[in-house]
Amino acid sequence: MSTKALKSRDFHKLPAGLNVVFNIIAGLFAFACVFPFLFVTIISFTDEQTLAANGYSIFPEKWSLDAYRYLFKAGDQLFRSYGITITVTIIGTLVSLILTATFAYAISRKSFKYRNFFGFFAFFTMLFNGGLVPTYIVVTQLLGMKDTLLALILPMAGNAFYIMIMRTFFVTSVPEAIIESGKIDGAGEFGIFCRLILPLSLPGLATIGLFSTLGYWNDWFNALLYIDNPDLVPLQSMLMRIENSMQFLLQNTNNPSLGAGIMQSLPADTSRMAMVVLATGPIIFAYPFFQRYFIQGLTIGAVKE
Repeated sequence: MSTKALKSRDFHKLPAGLNVVFNIIAGLFAFACVFPFLFVTIISFTDEQTLAANGYSIFPEKWSLDAYRYLFKAGDQLFRSYGITITVTIIGTLVSLILTATFAYAISRKSFKYRNFFGFFAFFTMLFNGGLVPTYIVVTQLLGMKDTLLALILPMAGNAFYIMIMRTFFVTSVPEAIIESGKIDGAGEFGIFCRLILPLSLPGLATIGLFSTLGYWNDWFNALLYIDNPDLVPLQSMLMRIENSMQFLLQNTNNPSLGAGIMQSLPADTSRMAMVVLATGPIIFAYPFFQRYFIQGLTIGAVKE
């Protein structure tokens, strides 16, 4: 469809009443997306006894910071875990983007002789894998990465699904004429990739970058397998250990050695909500950096001259 045909339809000239309806629907949808997190935040600041007596409420009778005081008893460990998670997320996202973009660009080029072989090599790992035990042996014994940050970064760096997405993006959204123009100007493959392809691929890279960022930030399983050093425990794993400790105390309420005072002062429900806030809050601020590239990605290919 041509640009003139789009203009002739006058999509932007909607009736005022219909425009208001669409704005209301979009506002309600946005509120439905944001409200759960706001509600969890409110619960995390609610007094535990008030929560037990009155249940969940948007306007609690009594506010309290007991849940956050309980979590921050970890002290330096909590901030250290935050630092580990931030470091792993930043480095892991960069490594993942480099591996994904270079691999996907190579198998997207028709001139690459072995592109079908490497494309099948990546696709095959989406269907079959070696399993948990061989992976553990390779990471800990063959590569010797146990109790290192590499054990939290490298196992998630190469994702075949992300490679397939970027390969499709390169094939459909990067004109072959741009590559040919780079060759005419004397640029090599690396120069074409860095100077011409990557600037045009920001929407696709932003999408993969956000997926990788969320994956590294929320990862706790690799830490459970490969990390024993308490100084290298990431945030999600540390919060899981706190949750397990609370669960142990709650399951042993009849044990007199624990003491009734400890059980009464334990902010179990509100601490769980506080964990959600601590684990989710910082990563929310990463989305605005990717938002404009998502909009560009939605409009690519929508109009043909």
